[in-house]
Amino acid sequence: MHPSAADPFAASGRAERREMQALKLRLMPFRLAVCRLDPSAMLPAWPAGLPFWSVTRTDEELSLVLGEDNIPADWRAERGWRCLKVQGPLDFDQTGVLASLASPLARAGISIFAISTYDTDYLLLRELDLPRVIQVLSACGHLVDQ
Repeated sequence: MHPSAADPFAASGRAERREMQALKLRLMPFRLAVCRLDPSAMLPAWPAGLPFWSVTRTDEELSLVLGEDNIPADWRAERGWRCLKVQGPLDFDQTGVLASLASPLARAGISIFAISTYDTDYLLLRELDLPRVIQVLSACGHLVDQ
């Protein structure tokens, strides 16, 4: 038997499995929108002055996440998102961070939108789901600072 078959952590040099520690999350004080623009759209300059925004361009779309009060009326947008920030910085070798949040929420039927940055992860969730999200994550041992 291959060593990694007996011990899935052997190949990575880890001799034992480590349990995911409780994560500390902070509810950010703003409401967000997830926006979709055409893939060839110019990236507007004005979001640079906002406290939180994220952008991703692919062949299919230009996607922006920013404060919902800032969205132009003609943009396609999903509003009503809140944001939980994982207190970081997180180590790049740390595994299972998003899974420890997404898995219990998926089992509870709660949809999420995740954003990862160099330092940490952000979990976007519908504002209507917020009380249930806090309940589910707290039951898993995570600490949510509201």
